Amino acid sequence: MTEQMTLRGTLKGHNGWVTQIATTPQFPDMILSASRDKTIIMWKLTRDETNYGIPQRALRGHSHFVSDVVISSDGQFALSGSWDGTLRLWDLTTCVLGPGHCWDRTIKLWNTLGVCKYTVQDESHSEWVSCVRFSPNSSNPIIVSCGWDKLVKVWNLANCKLKTNHIGHTGYLNTVTVSPDGSLCASGGK
Repeated sequence: MTEQMTLRGTLKGHNGWVTQIATTPQFPDMILSASRDKTIIMWKLTRDETNYGIPQRALRGHSHFVSDVVISSDGQFALSGSWDGTLRLWDLTTCVLGPGHCWDRTIKLWNTLGVCKYTVQDESHSEWVSCVRFSPNSSNPIIVSCGWDKLVKVWNLANCKLKTNHIGHTGYLNTVTVSPDGSLCASGGK
């Protein structure tokens, strides 16, 4: 027999379709949601009967739909992918992204003082970024991304350098995931 699920509440805050949600076991009361309204909202879950979640912050900076968001295993960073062709790394303790983001299709890693520490320009996606994932294995600190350029890219999180391109798809990519040990990834698309 199937267990009946009960709706506990609705979180309202976006002005467009919600495209992705992200959680982490280390912070069970935090949810991130990505949307076609070009924002990411950080939510604090509550347990009272009238209010089930409160929007804490809106992360803005993408110039097109935000199609994906993930949280690092330590809960400190979020990584978002957008149809504007960029991956953006957010420090969730300060929600700092930093200036200079638009249609440049770069990945920028900022410190909490607003200083850009790393910029990846030459090897970024040439089309919309549709999905990004942190490796769940902290001993293998990588980011995997995919997009409409038909590529899966594996990035070294320590220095934000491209490790490899995986080529083989003949259509755009919608999603990618990383195995628990970080040794495999799977991608899917058209």
